[in-house]
Amino acid sequence: MTKEEKILQKWNKIVAELSEKFADGDTLNIDSILYLIGIQELGKGPQEFSKDDKINLMHIAVCRLLEPYGYYKFDSIDSDGWPHYNLLKKLPDLKIEEQTRLIKSAIIDYFKEIITP
Repeated sequence: MTKEEKILQKWNKIVAELSEKFADGDTLNIDSILYLIGIQELGKGPQEFSKDDKINLMHIAVCRLLEPYGYYKFDSIDSDGWPHYNLLKKLPDLKIEEQTRLIKSAIIDYFKEIITP
């Protein structure tokens, strides 16, 4: 099995599990998974979020996911309880497929980390 096939297999497993748990079996897309990770990292549980909050949650997720890759570093939690990250190095110019592959790999690593710390 190639590296790409292994990543796809792990990705499909995560999507299936999250879709079953959070979407009544409908298939979640990558943005939905980023949103769920953002909610997890915020740590306040499910609640109503504004459109701007939803975008910020997805940003939190991306920062958290790319932190182990050296792109971001956790900075602090503000007075409202929202985490903030500092950009350590510029993200490389990647084609959309490469960006997607990077985020999927980071999501796989994230779930591996939180399930088996």
